[in-house]
Amino acid sequence: MKTRVTDILGIEYPIVQGGLAYLAYAELAAAVSNAGGLGQITAATLRTQDKLREEIRKVRSLTKKPFGVNFAIARHDGNYQDLLEVAIEEKVPAISITGGNPQPVLERLKGEDIRTLVLVSGVRQAQKAEELGADAVMAVGQEGGGHIGRDDIGTMVLIPRVVDSISIPVLASGGIGDGRGLLAALALGAEGIEMGTRFIATQECIHANKNYKQAILQAKETDTAIIKKSLGAPGRVLKTDYALDIIKREQEGATYEDLKEMISGLANCKFIYEGSETEGFGWAGQVIGLIDTIPTVQELFDSMIFAANQGISRIGGYFED
Repeated sequence: MKTRVTDILGIEYPIVQGGLAYLAYAELAAAVSNAGGLGQITAATLRTQDKLREEIRKVRSLTKKPFGVNFAIARHDGNYQDLLEVAIEEKVPAISITGGNPQPVLERLKGEDIRTLVLVSGVRQAQKAEELGADAVMAVGQEGGGHIGRDDIGTMVLIPRVVDSISIPVLASGGIGDGRGLLAALALGAEGIEMGTRFIATQECIHANKNYKQAILQAKETDTAIIKKSLGAPGRVLKTDYALDIIKREQEGATYEDLKEMISGLANCKFIYEGSETEGFGWAGQVIGLIDTIPTVQELFDSMIFAANQGISRIGGYFED
């Protein structure tokens, strides 16, 4: 495939793996890159300069292809600059910026030979990212897992709105997990896709507990819920008693201080690492309704490209000569 996204990132297919807090490590990132996409590790959960440097070098030992480092900058409480310097020193091919104001990161990266992607959930954010010099934006609809926009705009409407509002390439995110989603994103004007939840249910996502993966496989598209909406930071998770308890407390007026332990990274890890549904939560998008296998990343890519090609042929048959 050839789009501006593949050209900018130097990849074979315009498929980017999401940052996936506590799950995006070298094994998964390298598998995605080796399959022809852009794999990523996440700086936020590596925390120290030495650990980030070690993980970057581990990716390079597993793949010779481009990869990225995700900076979920809100998770650092502003203290991500040291980690950013490591990524620059190591000359990583790409950096994605999520969960906060991208301006300081983009300004620091000016003049560096590093491609930049910014996650957005609306037109204004996309326009701002372009003004600041981002190479591309990843627009996430409300179907997505993890943190989403506050305006409840679905991917079907969001992507063409963002595409029409900026001149840099757009990757579609939210509700995409197979070749049909890839083809749909391209039809909406995007030049690539970002996926998060789908990559959790792969063999190379070795840090995800089997209970987490099985929950994704067994769930339907109706089995997610949005937590932290009252706190101004909505995020989509698997619908469990734990998640519903958070929502109930929010409805009763709980503050961030009241909820901070329940919504912490530690609580997230309790579920995704240990499989404890009573002590934590797991991020997941509505795309869980489309996931029923745990393939290798290569098998996933092969099936997606095959399905997209099938879709092209099927759609072509609808038009008269």
